Amino acid sequence: MRNRYAFLDHPGPLAFAHRGGAAEGRENTMAAFQRAADLGYTYLETDAHATADGIVLAFHDHTLERVTDSAGRVAELPYREVKRARVGGVDEIPLLEDLLGAWPGTKVNIDVKDAPAIGPLAEVVRRTNAYDRICLTSFSETRLAAARAAMGRPVCSSLGPRGVAALRVASATEGYGRALARLARSGVPCAQVPYGFRGLRVATRSLIRTAHALGMQVHVWTVDRPSTMEYLLDIGADGIMTDNISGLRAVLSARGQWHPRRIPV
Repeated sequence: MRNRYAFLDHPGPLAFAHRGGAAEGRENTMAAFQRAADLGYTYLETDAHATADGIVLAFHDHTLERVTDSAGRVAELPYREVKRARVGGVDEIPLLEDLLGAWPGTKVNIDVKDAPAIGPLAEVVRRTNAYDRICLTSFSETRLAAARAAMGRPVCSSLGPRGVAALRVASATEGYGRALARLARSGVPCAQVPYGFRGLRVATRSLIRTAHALGMQVHVWTVDRPSTMEYLLDIGADGIMTDNISGLRAVLSARGQWHPRRIPV
């Protein structure tokens, strides 16, 4: 595929531990990421928020209430307060910088959740020299474009929501050339799409075929049922993001497609 990035340089299909494997422990914790690394996962998926004083966290929600024993909006709290929060009453919220530094050979897919995180995130990537180990994504087209620009050099990133919508239209409408032309010019190396959305199947054979024709990989989220994993692999998905990390490893192993992470020597 064209527009190759070091982030994607691994035997496929790519297996992503979504939030470290949220079905098997407390999400977005160093313990969860350690479990995924111990299973052999090369690809970890997480989220980026920044505290009021610019400390970047590997944390999904805008607020602390759902998964921690504390309360408040992350972007409005100083890190000294967020540091006291415990996920599930047990685990400290990890710094993204610590996650990037913890396991040689791992790569981190980062969902940029809030605009104030963009500048601090770019600084973390610079300090850790992690440009080739990250892929940026976001549910906001504007936020994703700003994050790409802030990096100061090309990094792997996925299509934004409008790009995914254009890909879906192009794959379902014969001869829809305008959408294909825009996607071809984007240079984006992958589309990260849901299996389905509001009752509609998104990850279809035709969408994957169209993406491949444009030189893009397709990574599908968040897939926890082994039968669905099998189906997606059969129709050509290049990667799967899952909370069920033991299940995905078992499916890939049975197919001879499990490729554990390379540990630098």
